[in-house]
Amino acid sequence: MNTLRRDPREMAQIFHPRSGLYAKLAMLGLAVAIAAAVFAWRSVTAEPDSENEAVEQPVPFSHQHHVGEVGIDCRYCHASVETDAFASMPPISTCMTCHSQLFTDQPPLAPLVESWRTGIPLHWKRVHDLPGFVYFDHSIHVAKGVGCVSCHGRVDRMPLMRRVAPLSMEWCLDCHRHPERFVRARDEVFAMDDREPGSDDTLGMHLVDAYRIDRRRLTDCSVCHR
Repeated sequence: MNTLRRDPREMAQIFHPRSGLYAKLAMLGLAVAIAAAVFAWRSVTAEPDSENEAVEQPVPFSHQHHVGEVGIDCRYCHASVETDAFASMPPISTCMTCHSQLFTDQPPLAPLVESWRTGIPLHWKRVHDLPGFVYFDHSIHVAKGVGCVSCHGRVDRMPLMRRVAPLSMEWCLDCHRHPERFVRARDEVFAMDDREPGSDDTLGMHLVDAYRIDRRRLTDCSVCHR
C-alpha cells in the first residue's frame, strides 16, 4: 500500500508569516526603552548643563549694577521669596519705578519699555531650573537661615546672571546632612559675602537648634520628592 506524501508547501506554518518582522520590532522597542532608561538615569544623576554660563535674557539685567553698585535688596524684586515656594520675578511696574525716568531711551531697555507700553510680559529665561520631580521652597530655606549666596553665589558681582551651583542631588544633600555649615542669622540671609561653609560650626550648631532644624527629617526622600 502506497503512503501518500503531502507537499511540504501544503503543511501548516507554525509561525505567522510576519513573525520575523514582529520580532525585529520588539527588539527595536526594547533597545529604545533601554536607551530611554539610560538617558533618564543620567539626567537624574548628572549635573545640569550651563553651569557658570551667562543666560541670555530679553533685557541684559545686571545684578552687579543693581545689587552691588546701587544696593537694591533682593526682596525689592523677588518680593515673595520669604513667603512662597517661588521667589517670583518682578512685574514690569517694579522695573519702571526707576526706568520710567532713568535710561528710558537706552536701546538695551527697549524691550522693557515696549512691554510696559503694550502690556505684553517679557519672557525671562530660568537660570536655576530644577527638574519637575524636585520640590523646592524658597520660603522655608530663608526661614531656616540659608543665605542667598549659598545657592545663587555672589550675584552682586555678576554683570549677567549665571548659575554657580551644580544643583545635583548630592550637592543639595551636602547641606541637608550638615546644615550647621551653611545656616546663618536670619538678618544676614540676604547679605552678599564670601563666608566659607563651615567657617563657624559652633554658631551653626546653635542656629540649627534655635531654628528647630530636624536633621533626620532633612534627608527623607519625601522632603524633595513629593
